[in-house]
Amino acid sequence: MVTSYEKIPVQIFETPFQGSAFAAVQIANLIRARQMEGKKCVLGLATGSTPISLYKELVRLHKEEGLSFANVITFNLDEYYPLEREAVQSYWSFMHRNLFDHVDINPANIHIPNGEWKQDEIKKYCLDYEARIDAVGGIDLQILGIGNNGHIGFNEPGSSIYSKTRLVNLENSTRIANSKDFQNISKVPRLAITMGISTILKARRILLMAWGFKAGIVARSVEGDVTEQVPASLLQQHNDCVFIVDQQAASELTRIKSPWMTGEVEWTPKMIRRAVINMALKLGKPVLSLTNHDYTENGLGELLVEKGDAYEINLQVYYLLRDSITGWPGGKPDVVIPTHPERSTPYPKRSLIFSPHPDDDIISMGGTFMRLHDQGHEVHVAYQTSGNIAVTDEFVTRFLDFAVGFEELFGINSEKSKDIMQDARQYLAQKKPSQTDTSEIRQIKGLIRRCEAAATCRYVGLKEGQWHFQNLPFYETGTIQKNPMGEEDVLLTMELLRKIKPQQVFCAGDLADPHGTHKVCLDVIFESLKRIKTEGDEWINDCWVWLYKGAWQEWDITEIEMAIPMSPDQVMKKRFGIFIHQSQKDMVPFQGSDSREFWQRAEERNSNTANLYAKLGLTQYAAMEAFVRWHF
Repeated sequence: MVTSYEKIPVQIFETPFQGSAFAAVQIANLIRARQMEGKKCVLGLATGSTPISLYKELVRLHKEEGLSFANVITFNLDEYYPLEREAVQSYWSFMHRNLFDHVDINPANIHIPNGEWKQDEIKKYCLDYEARIDAVGGIDLQILGIGNNGHIGFNEPGSSIYSKTRLVNLENSTRIANSKDFQNISKVPRLAITMGISTILKARRILLMAWGFKAGIVARSVEGDVTEQVPASLLQQHNDCVFIVDQQAASELTRIKSPWMTGEVEWTPKMIRRAVINMALKLGKPVLSLTNHDYTENGLGELLVEKGDAYEINLQVYYLLRDSITGWPGGKPDVVIPTHPERSTPYPKRSLIFSPHPDDDIISMGGTFMRLHDQGHEVHVAYQTSGNIAVTDEFVTRFLDFAVGFEELFGINSEKSKDIMQDARQYLAQKKPSQTDTSEIRQIKGLIRRCEAAATCRYVGLKEGQWHFQNLPFYETGTIQKNPMGEEDVLLTMELLRKIKPQQVFCAGDLADPHGTHKVCLDVIFESLKRIKTEGDEWINDCWVWLYKGAWQEWDITEIEMAIPMSPDQVMKKRFGIFIHQSQKDMVPFQGSDSREFWQRAEERNSNTANLYAKLGLTQYAAMEAFVRWHF
């Protein structure tokens, strides 16, 4: 019964890397099987952030285990239109950068729709693309990702199941989601060339991969009705399709979200809390108002049999919710409250907030940040990356104007400074969409963000020496795509931790960040803490780690272990703190699928958390910031 709601087989892995490794093995086995038969292996390939780790693993298999691509023919799903082939954002560049340039594939066997095709001849080229697929006997294995609206390839909602390779118009939500590759949405092409759904369904086998914040659309595609409004749901009609997802992308599947609906479960306090809260929200009732009838009618009769009357279960869950709320994120001094989320001693504490970008601290936990300082704790902030790619060229020009004016105003004459500013101006004036910034411009953008971060710390009340700019090396590629975690990243973080010896660490557990920076930053912190513990540092035994969510989503209320309430005045103070980051205001570079400014996202999430607590029968607050504790 566990997978009874799923109409497409789903393989769930702990991490995207593990899921990618599984997919890579499927591809490698197929390539080798075709080699043994003396036949070509035809692969349909996808682009975007989802398959990057897959391609890295295939490259590793080629270099370390001798996997040859000499017999492989590839057909890519799609390409932006119009877009020159050599542009950094083109899928031609993406595939060569991430796979083709590193393996022994014959260039003649690579097929990618061309963003430079003449528009009046595109229909002819698309027919030829279909004919080329047919000429090699069809696609043996098709790799897919999935969009937030359920698109596969660039087949947007409403695409016909009979559609073939063609020129399509991109939905605004898709362009917003893909703007991370173009700095802002105005530069994202409005058209694309894509294989059709009919073309995709002809593949003999299909593997769809989904990581992170795709949980909602994964569940709709796998468990929902077949509809052209959710193109990925059409894969239910394929006889050999598998979804490969990580735990977060699987979180909305019935077997994960409501496992009591699919078979027997162990009724731990955490499972009881999840079941009762979800039922209360579904019925629109406070927890203490739930009845035995509600439990029975909503698939929780087994819980009544095992734990007794609804009244007692309701109280248990209500107390768990109540005890998670505190105005003392560093612990309440001079009092012992066993059910309090944080320890009362030591007081005050040394608190270290890790911020992946130079504004995640104030955006995601600004109210808690300010409260920790106001309550007398020694608060430090570690800005893990420079965040330099998230500053627009126009903003750099504004600061160059200021720098020139400053020098003229005070009669400062620095030839080196003038040369740097002149070179930067010239480069930005001639910069093409496909070009990356020079080292000097990246440094200027990083300086802008450092100044904003320091100003935010001063606004909260911190003093010099309480904020730290790590500039972790993995981030400094100058492009959206970052390097994996490296040894130097870990050593720099271990050094800072040992310098401060915090009793509290706050870090971003928001793995929905579409660019992957938060995930690498979190891995660096976890690895550093584990090594320090292994090496026997005594202070680490008194250190608690709290995870906050970043600008992309909030913790599910069933998971929250510490909720910090905020008054309307505190909400406004946090907003003004976010406003200090002027380079991130008005137009958000790399905004992902949410077009709102970060302060708007933060306030909506914080107020929504407070409203959920109120709906469940707790006190109504203006807003709440939420945390989950991570155990070593």
